[in-house]
Amino acid sequence: MPNHLFFTTGDGARIAYRFDGDAGLPVLVLSNSIGTTLHMWDEQIPALSRAFRVLRYDTRGHGASGVPQGAYSLDRLGRDVIELMDGLDIGRAHFLGLSLGGMVGQWLGVHAPGRVDRLILANTSAYLGPAPQWDERIAATLQAPDMTDTAAMFLGNWFPAPMLQAGGPVIGAFRAMLLATDRHGLAGAFAAVRDMDLRRTIALIPRPTLVIAGRDDTVTAASHGEFIAAAVPGAKLLVLPAVHLSNIERPAEFLEAVLTFLAPR
Repeated sequence: MPNHLFFTTGDGARIAYRFDGDAGLPVLVLSNSIGTTLHMWDEQIPALSRAFRVLRYDTRGHGASGVPQGAYSLDRLGRDVIELMDGLDIGRAHFLGLSLGGMVGQWLGVHAPGRVDRLILANTSAYLGPAPQWDERIAATLQAPDMTDTAAMFLGNWFPAPMLQAGGPVIGAFRAMLLATDRHGLAGAFAAVRDMDLRRTIALIPRPTLVIAGRDDTVTAASHGEFIAAAVPGAKLLVLPAVHLSNIERPAEFLEAVLTFLAPR
């Protein structure tokens, strides 16, 4: 697999990214969930890259991207995407984000709708308060001796118990991503989620939007997806029989929904 390319944002953070697909195709930006890297999309890339020039990046604090110290904000995570697109001379693109990536997508839809063509928000929420639970999680993450317990918590929230118990290469790959995540990057992203409240402003999103929710999601409950779909004018809602990483647990249905929604009209 080719090495990452890198872009430096205005505040000095180094963002890792890569392209897949022909340069002449429409651009689709993929944004990863908290605790993962751009490789969370690997299974979807062969199909997506036949129809799109797929731009994946590691959210700051994750993967091969830099790990600035301190709290991150959703505003900063959103501007990372805009600056990356500016640096790559991409005026407008489709955007697909899952979990934290979906929060970034909501921010873009509100604050930079001119940069977004079609918007897909998967397994995400407009609000995940209250703040004290995130302060506790940030403190626990920074004080833990390693990422072992944090990784176990995430995996338990991401996958159904039978899939997790069966193990295998997919679970192993996501465990490895979590164990390799810098605790400061994770804490910084937790702060962005803590301070996020898009419940009123997402009604301003003017772009065609598809919301994908997991019926059994315990992180961003299906009701959160239903709320977003009801708030964003004209948004469509798909609820899959999945927990949190619906692109992994229900890959065929997830991919079909994405390709159908993004198909030229």
